[in-house]
Amino acid sequence: MIRLFRHYVPLPLLTLALIECLIFLAAIPFGKFIRSALEGWAFTTEGLLLKAAVFAIVMVSIMTAMGLYERNFWDGKADMMLRVAVGFLLGLFVITLLYYIAPDLYLGRGEFGIGFATAFALVAFARFGFFRWSDHESLRRRVLVLGCGKRARQIEELESGWAGNGFAIVGYVQLNEIDDIQIDPLSLIKTGVPLRDIVDSHQVDEIVVAMDDRRRGFPIDAILDCKMSGVLISDLSNFFERETGKIRLDALHPSSMIFSDGFHQAALTSVSKRLFDVGASCLLLLLTWPIMLLAALAICIEAGGKAPVFYCQERVGRNDRVFRVIKFRSMRVDAERNGVAQWAAKNDSRVTKVGAFIRKTRIDELPQLFNVLRGEMSFVGPRPERPQFVEELERIIPYYSVRHRVNPGITGWAQICYPYGASEEDAKEKLQYDLYYIKNYSVFLDLMVLLQTAHVILWGKGAR
Repeated sequence: MIRLFRHYVPLPLLTLALIECLIFLAAIPFGKFIRSALEGWAFTTEGLLLKAAVFAIVMVSIMTAMGLYERNFWDGKADMMLRVAVGFLLGLFVITLLYYIAPDLYLGRGEFGIGFATAFALVAFARFGFFRWSDHESLRRRVLVLGCGKRARQIEELESGWAGNGFAIVGYVQLNEIDDIQIDPLSLIKTGVPLRDIVDSHQVDEIVVAMDDRRRGFPIDAILDCKMSGVLISDLSNFFERETGKIRLDALHPSSMIFSDGFHQAALTSVSKRLFDVGASCLLLLLTWPIMLLAALAICIEAGGKAPVFYCQERVGRNDRVFRVIKFRSMRVDAERNGVAQWAAKNDSRVTKVGAFIRKTRIDELPQLFNVLRGEMSFVGPRPERPQFVEELERIIPYYSVRHRVNPGITGWAQICYPYGASEEDAKEKLQYDLYYIKNYSVFLDLMVLLQTAHVILWGKGAR
């Protein structure tokens, strides 16, 4: 894992993104060179670097939006190539649009066609090579786990539950004979030799301290010796945060929140986030007002003009302040006729036909841009919940109130990492992603969330 602007990025995916960025940068000059050679023209580089850079930025952004650099994109080669193909088609559309907006960026059809086709072929080749070699044992981080109990079993489950992880467990060390063994006994490494010898013989890159009770036989001198020799030392909470993009509640302590390098926003960061929210909201309103108008007409026609187009509902925002969120109405007017707040459910019978479509495409969220302009929400942040749900969730889920220390968002890290859920257990799982976002906030992470939200919309991920 590489920590890039406070956000953990898997090294294989970062490497793949850099390779593809180089492919896109080289594709346009290559296309012009081949075209010039075929036609007998003189090859010139005037303005070529800018055109190549624009092409690369557009294509990498679209590939990110298609979910092709996500941690869990290992869905198979067919699905991957489908996303690549759709990404290139979207790229063709965006580049063509840019040529009309900025004619100085225009390339001849022959030059662009050769470069575009070359980029597609090389990206496909790079992707197949990545699938073949990224899971090779020699490219994975070799991890030794200290402990064999409940906490160690969580690491064992993580390794077996995700094919795209970048680590390989070389074994587990039982440091105390009375410790309860809850992992596969075949994975245990026999002790009796110094920890440094185990590290050297198994070529360990990282040691994860996952003991259920550190008060019994914690080998601090041996661990320090390994650290001084270049081995990375991690505790369970940091390991899970880095590998999963979430902070486990059962491994979180108030002291770790206070003394960590996260869970704070500098004044300059807050100002820049607010400026971005205002500017992006105005731009998006200008671009989407025809869509919003059509959605309003469709809702009005379906209801026969007898129901309101917009739906306002109380939600809990920053510092527990209650505000009214604005959405397009997607449910029947009598959706909560008994006056009791209900979780939305998959295939909810209260959702109208138009409502089902605008929910799937997230069009129902567009009026929240006005909430962003008013400062009640941000583009990216934890999704706001209703006061009735918040009161119950704060009672049963530890640290739930922490999510109310920042502005809620139209989209968020939890929304792109976790499928739609409407239960207390889902709220607990999403909170772990929200805590990761709050702790590791950066403009870079916001941009990643916004780009990957497009993937959620395009592929209907998490629609309810």
